[in-house]
Amino acid sequence: MADYREAPLATRPKTLDPNEYFNLSPLQRRAEEERGAIRANLKRQYQTQLNNPHRKELIEDPALTRWVHARANPYSYFKPTYKTSLLGVMFGVAPVVFLYYLFKTDRV
Repeated sequence: MADYREAPLATRPKTLDPNEYFNLSPLQRRAEEERGAIRANLKRQYQTQLNNPHRKELIEDPALTRWVHARANPYSYFKPTYKTSLLGVMFGVAPVVFLYYLFKTDRV
């Protein structure tokens, strides 16, 4: 942890600040415990439904439904970034230009 350096364009979240690890107020600690209890209860309900031997209906998982929808409609969720633009140039434009140059130059 001593070798950790901050990223130049991103800030460290307040929850990862070493000075704040143990300085939680009782209200924050209670809120985290409540959120953990809610997550545990939802997980227990899902596991109970999933492992029911007399189950006749499908189990609806909202996260899985959102993921499948995003996979089925990639263009509505695509964000152009520097990385995607660079990949598009490298694998879309550069091979075409290279092949054009290769075929149109006079080879001896």
